[in-house]
Amino acid sequence: MAEIKLWKTLQGFAPVLSQDCSLRFNSSHRCWLRVTLPRQKVAQSPTGAHSAVRRLRWPRSPFPSGAASTFRPGTLNMFAYFLFTLLTCVAIWPLLLYARNPYFLADLSHAITLLRVGVRTARLRRRRPFRSIVDAFLDRVATQPQKTFLVFEESSFTYSQADSESTKVARALQQRARLKEGDTVALLVANEPQFVWTWLALAKLGCTASLLNTNIRAKSLLHCFSCCGAEVLVAGADLRGAVEEVLPTLSQQGVRVFILGEGSDLEGAENLSDKIRQASDQPLSRQLRAGINATSPALYIYTSGTTGLPKAAVINHERLWMTAFLQTIAGVRSDDVIYIYLPLYHSAGFLMGLCGAIDKGITVVLRRKFSASQFWNDCRKYNVTVIQYIGEIMRYLCNTPKRDNDREHKVRLAIGNGLRADTWADFLQRFGDISVIECYGATEGNAGVINYCGKIGAVGKDNFLHRMSCRYKLIRYDTEKEEPVRDSRGFCIEVPQGETGLFVAKIGERTPFYGYAKNRQQTEKKKLRDVFEKGDVYFNSGDLLKSDNEGFLFFQDRIGDTFRWKGENVATSEVADNLLVVDCIEEANVYGVKVPGHEGRTGMAALKLKENMDFDAKATYQHVKNYLPSYARPRFIRIQDALAVTGTFKQLKGKLAEEGFNPAVITDALFFLEDNEGYVPMTPEIYTSITEGRNRL
Repeated sequence: MAEIKLWKTLQGFAPVLSQDCSLRFNSSHRCWLRVTLPRQKVAQSPTGAHSAVRRLRWPRSPFPSGAASTFRPGTLNMFAYFLFTLLTCVAIWPLLLYARNPYFLADLSHAITLLRVGVRTARLRRRRPFRSIVDAFLDRVATQPQKTFLVFEESSFTYSQADSESTKVARALQQRARLKEGDTVALLVANEPQFVWTWLALAKLGCTASLLNTNIRAKSLLHCFSCCGAEVLVAGADLRGAVEEVLPTLSQQGVRVFILGEGSDLEGAENLSDKIRQASDQPLSRQLRAGINATSPALYIYTSGTTGLPKAAVINHERLWMTAFLQTIAGVRSDDVIYIYLPLYHSAGFLMGLCGAIDKGITVVLRRKFSASQFWNDCRKYNVTVIQYIGEIMRYLCNTPKRDNDREHKVRLAIGNGLRADTWADFLQRFGDISVIECYGATEGNAGVINYCGKIGAVGKDNFLHRMSCRYKLIRYDTEKEEPVRDSRGFCIEVPQGETGLFVAKIGERTPFYGYAKNRQQTEKKKLRDVFEKGDVYFNSGDLLKSDNEGFLFFQDRIGDTFRWKGENVATSEVADNLLVVDCIEEANVYGVKVPGHEGRTGMAALKLKENMDFDAKATYQHVKNYLPSYARPRFIRIQDALAVTGTFKQLKGKLAEEGFNPAVITDALFFLEDNEGYVPMTPEIYTSITEGRNRL
């Protein structure tokens, strides 16, 4: 008889199998399948053989050694059919899932990444002694001492050099300020290497750094000291004037002031630079920070203060790590180069940028301030592969004159938040195929989301694994009463897909909310109680979001920014997006203003026009008439040379709303939307007719 191995021809044999079919196992548990074909059916055989043998490996024989079991042809047919069906299902299962959910693979990849991050976080919690971010930095120093860590202007520093510089700062502060573990030091330094060295120095000593906004002055600056209880201030030489203004008060409070600069002669302040030069760079003992653990405060980062005085958000070491892991979640690699121009006193630049870079062991290109004209030149010069953005940064880049080399760069990844859908599309079309990772979350918040799929306009995507560890909801909110809507039992109501709701996140062991330093009142204001059951507590983000049927989340507005007019809610961000379509408008800041004799607030927009263009009242009116409902159309337009923003590029609305639309007070050009006529120049006569009620809006 001719013998062949059955492999891919099993189905071909099935129709012509005879009754003589047996399985045999030898002592090594190798299985042999022998099939004998009748002579009259040899011609029908796919190979023309009388018999066929296939050698199989099974982990264990179901029969004693040498035993045989006979299979009937029907049984073998059934087995082959079952095996074929199983393999087919396995093959098409991913296709079926993809057809049902096009983001299945992205969801799966993100879930795996989250699991890895979760494992790392659990290990950090259990590890003794605790491994802080500065320990991670020292590990990088040991494994890659000659790799470039920081590039600033024309200077560059390796990991080893950064370690040496920060150690000298630590020894100088230890000697002059008598710092010890647990002390808080305020840091008022701009984006420069000295900021990084000083922060690393404080971390090596086990101190908490209070990162002060370099734009605040006088009362706000003193308020920050009362929040964090710092007894030492380290300031940059270029901020000497800001320090001098508050120095008498700081001296009365016993705060020691050090200036990072040559030859500082400011009375009451000490020059630290000469002490640093003289200090040793011998490694410091790990015992100096032996008491640090996951819940120890690592930083105080201040809110922007757009609604009042800055509040100091408490960032402990675990929270610092969690934010630093965002680079891993976003897909940053160990060979990347990140460009940081956002202020280091802010969570985006410091936590997501600098600390994330240390975790990944990558190179940081640091710039003092953002420059739209130099942005891409810097990226080309330093071979930048990862950029950060926030607020209106991307729009500023899109508004620069187009160049032939707009796509000539190595940037592959952009991480940030606050990117509007229209700008997102324009950015990709102009600057190339860059993966944009949009995130949502607050500095002090206990939850956030991330758009890991790159869907334009979305701030995040719902993921089952993320939901398990971070319970957040969108609840119905009354913008007129400025409070959540509750049912007859007194509980909040979760909104369905497609409806705007307030983003809230449950406060618990896995998602704690540490609040603001020495500000119990503001901390309590951010908590919502009895949300879905008696006794539960949720973090109130103050942001309105909505979700779609694919699980994507979209930012709508801030609570204070949304206003109510003619019984309808108006989202300022949506109105601003519509205005930006008009050719003459470069930037738009929409807000609500009070009108005497009317309930709620009516819409007003501060506009910055494109260079060498005038306000096109006719085109603007035609556009808002076609694309916005009557209650959402701005009734007043204010033309400004530049729109006011915070240090983190968030538009300021409060002061504009207070100034209103009085032409006797406002020197900027004003326009009023006259019914059926369009935008006309605002005059004292029109203003009087509105305020006296003769002109009803």
